[in-house]
Amino acid sequence: MNTKTDFGQSDHGQATGQVQRLLRVEALSVFAASTALFFLLGGELWIFALLFFAPDLSLVGYVAGRKVGAVLYNAVHSYILHAALGVAGVLTGNAMLWQVALIFVAHAAFDRSLGFGLKYAAGFRHTHLGSIGRPGRDEARDAVRNAGKRDHRLDPQQ
Repeated sequence: MNTKTDFGQSDHGQATGQVQRLLRVEALSVFAASTALFFLLGGELWIFALLFFAPDLSLVGYVAGRKVGAVLYNAVHSYILHAALGVAGVLTGNAMLWQVALIFVAHAAFDRSLGFGLKYAAGFRHTHLGSIGRPGRDEARDAVRNAGKRDHRLDPQQ
């Protein structure tokens, strides 16, 4: 069992198999519930449509580097801030706050249902739900460079 919890590791903590499918179906149900609640509570379609993809603006963080991009993406795609925003909206009676919270929860859940999980600093394609997309140039170059090298951590002779 791996006990290393480095944020930058890309090969640790990824859900696979049945657990991965369960997390994606769970996310789909969160998407459906948050969307339904938004409209049942009187949310307007134009607001939902306008703000649904707004959390993806956090991808701009990747311009500053992989770690900054992952931290910003995860902050916006985690349910933590959205839950706090929703509670603040309900407690203050500010409908716009809880509406934005429900839209952003719907967006994060939609992304996760498609396999776009929270990001590791190793790169955009490395998520808690597994790798997405094709390996990039850097990863392909590293794979070629490391081909044939032994992993000294697994080599009992070392």
